[in-house]
Amino acid sequence: MNLELKPISNALRRSKAGALMLLLQIAITTAIVSNAAFIIYDRIQYLEQETGYPEDEVFRVGVLNFGTDVDIWQQIKRDVTFIKSIPGVENASFTNHMPLSGSGSATGMRLNPPGEDGLSVRSSYFFMDESGIDSLGLTISEGRNFRASEVNVSSEQGQERRPSVAVVSKQFLDALFPQGDGLGSTMYFDGVATQIVGVVDKMKGPWLQDRASDHVVIMPPNFANARYMLAVRAKADERATIMREIEDKMLSQYDQRVIFGVNGLDELKADYNAGDMLMKRMLIVLISVLVAVTAVGIFGLTVFNINKRTKQIGTRRALGGRRSDIVRYFLLENTMISLTGVIFGAIGALYLGDFLFDTYSLPSLELSYVLATTVFVMLISLLSVVFPASKAANISPSIATRSV
Repeated sequence: MNLELKPISNALRRSKAGALMLLLQIAITTAIVSNAAFIIYDRIQYLEQETGYPEDEVFRVGVLNFGTDVDIWQQIKRDVTFIKSIPGVENASFTNHMPLSGSGSATGMRLNPPGEDGLSVRSSYFFMDESGIDSLGLTISEGRNFRASEVNVSSEQGQERRPSVAVVSKQFLDALFPQGDGLGSTMYFDGVATQIVGVVDKMKGPWLQDRASDHVVIMPPNFANARYMLAVRAKADERATIMREIEDKMLSQYDQRVIFGVNGLDELKADYNAGDMLMKRMLIVLISVLVAVTAVGIFGLTVFNINKRTKQIGTRRALGGRRSDIVRYFLLENTMISLTGVIFGAIGALYLGDFLFDTYSLPSLELSYVLATTVFVMLISLLSVVFPASKAANISPSIATRSV
């Protein structure tokens, strides 16, 4: 093998342009594919994360009342009672926002009263009645749910009272009370003391991309206006039918309103994640194109070299060279180019990963992805050269040594 390295090096020096172009192509492919594969994996993990909700059972109904002959909160309670009576519906609740939708409210929940220094933890929050936890398909793991008597709602601006109790996610509780004594304790929401009465092990907020997406607080509503939402949980196999019919059924009960935004929780999540899905697909296409172009480039360069060296190959065959010697020659030549390319590409991948981390706050590139990509690119490179090298090995010495 050592005897073949020198003539291979000499041959590559005589065809610098082709070898350098291929080396650069391999390096760029290694750098980009390493980062793109890691980003794809990260997006897949993000898109498939557990949210805590039965997404195929829950849906949202938006309501805009324009009638002036009803008390809004009483109408909401009538709506909730009516929807619960629909066959296939498991539960329903008033809500101001829906989780996973990309639309919601968030603020810092404080450990101490206003004016006192203390820990503050950012969290999204929802206002829901005593049916809200079950309507979202959640289960209280510690403590209790709201009581009906704790839901005090006003339909007049300025007359509302701040919520006095809350159910929170386990992640939020651990962040605000790292000593583990949060259940039953008091936090301050908008300056008002709020007791944590219940805990849910897993629930996500409106923004899955938020670093605090696991920090969720659910409190009883205190104000109702003409525009509101209802969270409904139905049997998964009956949800689609209920969603199609619910507008007509609700309007039959009271027609001085508009029903809008009837969307499943899985649909809301899909809409919110549409950009990430598009990015994942684009990166998959990018990887496929880069690998294909690199493979074609290696194949084309090998065929070009074979056509240039037909007489050289035939002469070697005439002097007793075996087919395996010819194949090994081109494999070694390709390995020298590819190995140099993936080394430069691996270095470039790490620098590109650091750039993406610093500029776009993407996760830091893991070294395992760089190593896996270098192995993959080397394998593609070797496979791309096998066929033309085997074809070169079959060149007849009598034909190859003729004057051309």
